[in-house]
This record gives sequence, structure tokens and C-alpha cells, in this order.
Amino acid sequence: MAKRVLVIGGSYFSGRVFVEEALKMPDVELHVFNRGRLPLHMDGVTEHVGDRERPEQVRDAIPAGQWDAVIDFCAYTPDHVKALLANLRGSVGQYLLISTTTVYRKTTQQPVDERAPLLDGPQPELGEYADYGYHKCLAEEAARGECARRGIALTVLRPAIIYGYYNYAPRETYFFDRLRAREPIVIPEPGASHFNFIWVVDMARLLWACIGEPRAFDETFNLASAEAVSYARIVDALGEITGKAVDTLPLPAAEIARRKLPLPFPIDEDLVYDGTKIDRLFGFEHTPFHVGLREALKYYLMVKRREAAAANAR
Repeated sequence: MAKRVLVIGGSYFSGRVFVEEALKMPDVELHVFNRGRLPLHMDGVTEHVGDRERPEQVRDAIPAGQWDAVIDFCAYTPDHVKALLANLRGSVGQYLLISTTTVYRKTTQQPVDERAPLLDGPQPELGEYADYGYHKCLAEEAARGECARRGIALTVLRPAIIYGYYNYAPRETYFFDRLRAREPIVIPEPGASHFNFIWVVDMARLLWACIGEPRAFDETFNLASAEAVSYARIVDALGEITGKAVDTLPLPAAEIARRKLPLPFPIDEDLVYDGTKIDRLFGFEHTPFHVGLREALKYYLMVKRREAAAANAR
């Protein structure tokens, strides 16, 4: 019997890649619910248009029935979780909540695993993102309570920095933009900061592995490659990929801060997470960073060529 899967979100970045990967699987009935701003138009996907902020649209747009799994890519507050589960008509076997490693408190004990302390309040030092991690903590808490009350199996997934196809965040594209413009890439000194990633396709495959898997029920998992990366490593990887030397501009962290340069990753602290819990469960091997970065660069250049062609056609 086909797995009946509902994706909340699913038109941008990691959600879109999950949909593409899920379509490769046998026996899946795939539904997507979002605001319809970027329709998928994919064979095998039933799209439902509505705004999760309006409960009546959840009730009216999503058909009733038995959902083997609901994967929620865009629950940012506890109310998002509560309203969704309260207004889905029918039954839900498993709820998979996409959270984030941003829920963890800062610590020098790394890599950070799932047992590490969570935030207990907003982070004012992050400015407009001050509430993001804490609200994700509260969303996780709400999911545990709602799923326990409703008899739904819960799987919480906390990805580290996601990179790859469809990424709209200025992360790896910072390096690609500099490379394409033949501008030097800033390297923080002394260069001690390390961080790790999850290749967006690996994330999608791990999500799929969790669906209907009892060993993933009522569990929380970090999603992170064990490969720690630095700014210098990214530059080295780009050199390997392009076969050319990459121009760099080494700068002390204090100078980067003084110039207010918008670098995408930490410049003076480590952010390394432990994803071995789920990797061991499924015997999963991550895509090497240089391989994922090569694919991300190929996709980026394809998009730029399309944009240039569209501009020339006007």
C-alpha cells in the first residue's frame, strides 16, 4: 500500500528537494500544502493552496483521510504546530518536525549532540533573529505535547547548516558570487572557526528513512555531516572544483566586524554538531563536502545563465 505523505511547505529549498527525492520512491502518494507562491507542477504531487496562519484554510484545503506522515518544514512557533494538528481532518500516524541546531545553547563542548542544553530564552545579540532558535524550542515542546495527547508518533529533526540546490539563503552563494565576480574571498584570521553542514539531498534521504520507521518514533536527531569545515577549507574545495587558484583576503575577526562584512558563517567560534545518532541508526554515509559543493556550484551557474538569457531576451 502506498504511503500517504503530506508536506507542509515543500516549494522552497530543503522542502522542494525532499519532494523531488520522495518522487523517486516506490508506492508514495505525495501531497503538498503551502501558499502557492511557487507552484511545483510535478507529476505525482497533489498541491493544496492555503495559509497555515489561517486555520480554516488548513481545514478546507487539505483533504481528510489517513496520513501516514506529515512533514512540517515551516513550523516556526508553537502555535504553528498546535493549529496544524488541531485542524487537519482525519488521522496522522507520524509527525516529522523540521527544527534546527539553533535550538542549542552556546557551548565550548563540541560536537554538540542531542542531549546538549537548549535555549531558555531569546538571543538579543542576534538582532532580528533573536527569537528564531527559542521559538523553535517552543515549537518542539508543543509538538511533544500535542503528539502525545493525540497518539501521533513524533520525530524531531535538527539540521545543521543546510546547503545545496535551491538555497535562497546567502551562504555558499556568498563564495560563488565572489568567485564569479573575480573578487577575493575574505578568510577570517586566525582561521580557527569550524562548522559543519548537511547536504540538502542527504537531508531529504534521511527524512525519508524516518518515515514509518518505528526506531525513529519519539526521537530527536541532529542532521549533520561529521566533516568539519572552515573558511579556508571552502576556498580549497573551490580551487579543487574549478582547477584554479582562488583569490583570498585574510582579515582579523576584529577588522571583519569593523567593516561589517556580511560573512555567512561564524568567524570566531566553532559550530560543530554531532549527527552520528541517526547516521548509525540507518548506516548512512554523507556526501563529501567537496562533492556537494561542486553540485551546488553547478546549480548556481545554471541559474545565473538562465537569468542572463532571460535578461537578454527582454
